Amino acid sequence: MDTLIGMCKGLMADGVLVQAEAEFLQAWLVQNSFNENPIIKNLLDKVTSMLSDGVLDATESAELFQLLKQLTGESSELGELAKTSNLPVNTPQPNLIFENHVFLFTGTCAFGTRRQCEDAILKLGGRLAGGVTKSLDYLVLGSYVTDSWAHESFGRKIEKAMAYREDGIPLAIVTEEHWINQAGL
Repeated sequence: MDTLIGMCKGLMADGVLVQAEAEFLQAWLVQNSFNENPIIKNLLDKVTSMLSDGVLDATESAELFQLLKQLTGESSELGELAKTSNLPVNTPQPNLIFENHVFLFTGTCAFGTRRQCEDAILKLGGRLAGGVTKSLDYLVLGSYVTDSWAHESFGRKIEKAMAYREDGIPLAIVTEEHWINQAGL
């Protein structure tokens, strides 16, 4: 993942993604898709779809740039050390109970679309929340949530969940990777 993030920062350095860069990224993702990482698989699917007609148009280029920006997090200044993760996940992450427990997703998930993630919860006997409330059991942070979460729109969900948790509400904030592992997906 560190290699992917570094490579993506390099591809984005000039502020645009051109066809050759997208093709290079696609080739790298194909070569590294053997490890079953959901982020690599999801990104490969998106890049392959964008290049399926042989052309990376301006809209696709902008969409891919934004996706890579989410993946890599905040930009750094010259001489600044890479930031460590400060996502407010429960440590240690709890065992998840799906039957009759309430889940909510925020950010972009590597597993699939929001609907696919929600369908997986329903198949496991869980319930879905429309927002962060005191009855929420688990807030799942999509794999593309980065350290810049506080500056993104999905950051409001995380902030509200953190406030409930600090008030003693038994709400757990977990990573998508933990959710996938606990669900056996």
